Amino acid sequence: MSRAKSLSLLGLSLTMLSSATLADTVWLTNGDRLTGTIRFFDGSKLLLETDYGGSIPLSWKKIATLESDHELLVKLGPVNGERAKALLAAEPGKVTLANGDVPTTVELAQIEQIMKPKPLVEDFTWKGNVDLALDYKRGERDSDDYDVDVKTQARHGLWRHNAQADYNRELKNDVVSTDNWSAEYALDRFLTEQWFWQGRFEYKRDRIEEVERQRTLGTGPGYQFWDNELGAFSIATLANRSDYRYSDGEQDRFYALSVKWDYNRYLIGKTVELFSSGEVGKPLEGVADYTLDAEVGLRYKVTDWASLNMKAEKDIVSGADGDLDETRYTLGFGVGW
Repeated sequence: MSRAKSLSLLGLSLTMLSSATLADTVWLTNGDRLTGTIRFFDGSKLLLETDYGGSIPLSWKKIATLESDHELLVKLGPVNGERAKALLAAEPGKVTLANGDVPTTVELAQIEQIMKPKPLVEDFTWKGNVDLALDYKRGERDSDDYDVDVKTQARHGLWRHNAQADYNRELKNDVVSTDNWSAEYALDRFLTEQWFWQGRFEYKRDRIEEVERQRTLGTGPGYQFWDNELGAFSIATLANRSDYRYSDGEQDRFYALSVKWDYNRYLIGKTVELFSSGEVGKPLEGVADYTLDAEVGLRYKVTDWASLNMKAEKDIVSGADGDLDETRYTLGFGVGW
């Protein structure tokens, strides 16, 4: 055998050995063994990412034991959690958490979640989604509905950028019954791992309703309850300056207090996402009783990037010169990253 061929075979062997060493391993109760990268465990499914089958959700009840060379956060309850430097295989139904000189062996049934620890400072992360819904009806009453929503979030170190926009248009018998759009940008500066300060600007335009334009500028503290592989939940309490313009030319300018929320939770091995976001506000000068702009919905992942979505939206301005109370239900297709 030539020297070049020997070196080539040696390099290939070392590469295969290195790949095998770095791979996480899951042993099933039926004796099968799977290798890949453990992404998370959400209480029912363990998501194993592989190069031969993509992301595979595994039933936790079918797992005998597992091992990983990566640092993972293992939660044994809603609050209690331990950062394990590695997971070591143990007898069936158990796993060993290697974290220092005294490894701890726990039963798999005690574990509620497994996920990658998320540090406070990261170089850069970017995520978002675009949801599109179209509805055409032809009959005694023709209608065309269009709904486009864009939401994205980028984080670099202690700064987080949030942007979203949506457009809604509906025609009934060629008469426009809904025509509005909105855009919002918010900048968060994290003070600790969970507390942040937010500044935001929002603009809404409606060509049909009496509340023709809404412009809001606000700032205030926020709290990030969690942000990990299984989802995120944050709230912000803001002091706002709002400007309303009505279709009759009248205007209102006032200050208000509001609470914003942004929630999403992945279920069933990250194939289903429950999400909700919105804001409820109280004007301080009596120009309106309260305002509400909220949405809640579900996404079902068809592929790693494509999903089907079902959503309900509510927009209320109560007690103003031009009351607004609008509800929309949409079903459509989405793209996420």
